[in-house]
Amino acid sequence: MTRLFFDHALTSDGWAEKVSIQIDGAGNITAVETDTSDDNANHRAFVALPGIPNTHSHAFQRAMAGRAEIKGDTADTFWTWRQVMYQFLERITPDDLFAIASMAYCEMLEAGFTSVCEFHYLHHAPDGSPYSDIGEMANAIVEAAKETGIGLTLLPVYYAHSQFGGAAPDEKQRRFINNIDQFAKLLGRVDDLVTAIPDAKVGIAPHSLRAVTAESLTQLSTLKPDAPMHIHIAEQIKEVEDCLIWSEERPVNWLMEHAEVNERWCLVHATHLSTYEREQIIKSGAIAGLCPITEANLGDGIFNGVDFLTDGGRIGIGSDSNVLISVAEELRTLEYSQRLRDRGRNMLSQAHKSTGQHLVEKVLQGGAQASGRKIGKLAPGYRGDIIALDQNHPAFAGVERESWMNNWVFAANSPALSNVWVCGQLLMSTGQHHKREKIRARYAQTMRGLLA
Repeated sequence: MTRLFFDHALTSDGWAEKVSIQIDGAGNITAVETDTSDDNANHRAFVALPGIPNTHSHAFQRAMAGRAEIKGDTADTFWTWRQVMYQFLERITPDDLFAIASMAYCEMLEAGFTSVCEFHYLHHAPDGSPYSDIGEMANAIVEAAKETGIGLTLLPVYYAHSQFGGAAPDEKQRRFINNIDQFAKLLGRVDDLVTAIPDAKVGIAPHSLRAVTAESLTQLSTLKPDAPMHIHIAEQIKEVEDCLIWSEERPVNWLMEHAEVNERWCLVHATHLSTYEREQIIKSGAIAGLCPITEANLGDGIFNGVDFLTDGGRIGIGSDSNVLISVAEELRTLEYSQRLRDRGRNMLSQAHKSTGQHLVEKVLQGGAQASGRKIGKLAPGYRGDIIALDQNHPAFAGVERESWMNNWVFAANSPALSNVWVCGQLLMSTGQHHKREKIRARYAQTMRGLLA
């Protein structure tokens, strides 16, 4: 049994003082007590929050961060960025992926993400042939999560086509491609692999409506009827236009008519929605998986968070391309995008409530749902995933608790966390992951090889 003591904690009942949290050997919270002492505590810290779930990551893309920021001969868009990504991934081996994912997960933990939904589509060898172990690349993800300690929802991606209507895949997509039978085999192998990680979850990710057909989407939804289902959708205007040309329907409309979208679904990006599509997502209980930093980096557009949250929508945040890994920056970018578009302030909050805290609470709830795991609360029965604010950070000097979340999200220009626990295990002290130097050195060596 581990006993942690915090001067303050954001519990499931709100802010509390002198909080003791007990975590059993399986990593679950067994008790949360307030107005206690720090007697016999294994660790003590300033302010505790539930760890933030990362709803969407492509770990391998951390290695290409900053490498697509050179203007080309024509207008740069998501689609030109994608060509750079295709070129970059051609050389990545399983060992490379392990090193890259370990670095990304280390940075996530240091940023406040204590779990990750890994949208994993880099399956095969560079020539497109399956490895002798079809789960070779997935195992690199599992081993990276195991080494860093981050919680994991692993989402093998089904990718079979290059465009709406079942078009043949592009040659540059060869490392992603499976048919349904191959994918079912991969899924079974991933189920075996994740047993190495406490409380890991396996879901399914149809890559996008471009990559599947109506028939395969139906087949995928039955492979794991209760597991998380994540899909990229309505990220780009061109995607919406192409879907209209193909089906005479917008992407979310088409999805709602061809799949039983419910609370196990996470619709990643969902940037460009009609009013009706927004209403349908909210009615379904699905999560909108927002990735504000990546969406800004790729020029995707601005999600209408004001109307979505006002109408009762559920959101999570993800680091997606991992061009920059920061919980605070994701939330700040989300809020600031609404301010810039609507020329107002505190757009995603409620009257008389901290905007930072409101956003944190929303993505805790939505991220936990998208992960399919019992996380996101400091309460008995939930996983012991906890982050602690650094009381010595200048952003918190003299600040009352009503503003702690605001100052973390909007006023801390450097890492503002002191400690991180996952499943009750202390992974980070004084702002740095315990294995950072080992992971960083291996990552640097890997990058020198990839960029040689």
